Amino acid sequence: MNRSGDQKIIAHYLYWLDEAFSGVSGAWHSLLENLHSVDTDAWLCKPVGGSRSICDIAVHLGACKVMYADYAFGSASLTWTDACIEPWPHAQPPHDEVLSWLRDAHQQLREHIAALYDDDLMQPRRANWGELKETRWLIKTIIEHELYHAGEINHLRALLQANDRWRHAAATSDEQ
Repeated sequence: MNRSGDQKIIAHYLYWLDEAFSGVSGAWHSLLENLHSVDTDAWLCKPVGGSRSICDIAVHLGACKVMYADYAFGSASLTWTDACIEPWPHAQPPHDEVLSWLRDAHQQLREHIAALYDDDLMQPRRANWGELKETRWLIKTIIEHELYHAGEINHLRALLQANDRWRHAAATSDEQ
């Protein structure tokens, strides 16, 4: 079977994946855009009543990307305690190290998806908890997961940096 030219849908998934991660077209909702706006104090701070810092959430996202790639496209042998999943098991890593690791994890996952053809999207693949899911469901879930936590990071950052208000509300309150 000649499979050339059968990557039109895959191209859309890659676009959405990249938009959720880095906002290649300037998307304010992307993970990296939200992480770039986090100052040093907010990076490791845990909110009152909370148990996760922005750093913790970012590391979780990277770990999930590595796990999804291994289970859906690799040997399905990694565990949550493996060094590539938890590179900093006893430390809170610096912002720049986590961003570099996230970029690498994203690129590796992206390469697996880019190697697919459209007719692969319905193929069952293993999720990192062992269940078989359609490939398209796994990719969609990765994208949704990224956007969910990017929003969570945005809100947490805004609370910690004391600038949690809408732009129009800021203009209105500054005029009063």
